[in-house]
Amino acid sequence: MSSMLFDPACRRCPRLAEFREDSGRRYPGYHAAPVPAFGDEAPSWLIVGLAPGMHGANRTGRPFTGDHAGIMLYQTLHELGASSAAASESLDDGLSLFGVRITNAVKCLPPENKPTPAEARTCNGFLRAELAAHVGVKVLVALGRIAHDAILDAAGESRGAYRFAHAAEHQLADGRWLVDSYHCSRYNTQTKRLTTDMFRKVLARAQSLAVQSSEQAV
Repeated sequence: MSSMLFDPACRRCPRLAEFREDSGRRYPGYHAAPVPAFGDEAPSWLIVGLAPGMHGANRTGRPFTGDHAGIMLYQTLHELGASSAAASESLDDGLSLFGVRITNAVKCLPPENKPTPAEARTCNGFLRAELAAHVGVKVLVALGRIAHDAILDAAGESRGAYRFAHAAEHQLADGRWLVDSYHCSRYNTQTKRLTTDMFRKVLARAQSLAVQSSEQAV
């Protein structure tokens, strides 16, 4: 998959385009379009989620904003000094991120939060372009298996060479680090598969690795 510049009107996946546009008709005022990345313009680490949620990013137009999945993420980033506030509410809330950027493996809302493998592959060129554009990114954080696989695809790596596991750390061929975490979804947090402490340790480690790698590169 070649690199692709972000397209706010992308219709490469007909099922996703129709579903997100239908959400806009059902919920007037929703963003209901591909969701761009958000955060520092020159990040040292990049967090990659799955896809916009129906009443979260699909509504607000910002990754992990407006639904349960973003609560733990932004609160943790704030505790680490990487976010100007502990909550992300809307595009005009004045929130800023420091050193980190957030994006998704799939930029459009998928039915039942499940993009097909073909849709993930089709969208991968956008993530590839993000990796190419942000050369200062030293650490990639995958929130879940789909994000893990998408990062490997975008980096031109073999999926079979790097196994997903919570808190796993993989150094890729280009020197960047891939750090895995369970997704901060409502299901994972409510069932305690992912606790606040588990999540904070992974993000703190990713941030630390990014700082160390950036210092070594100077």
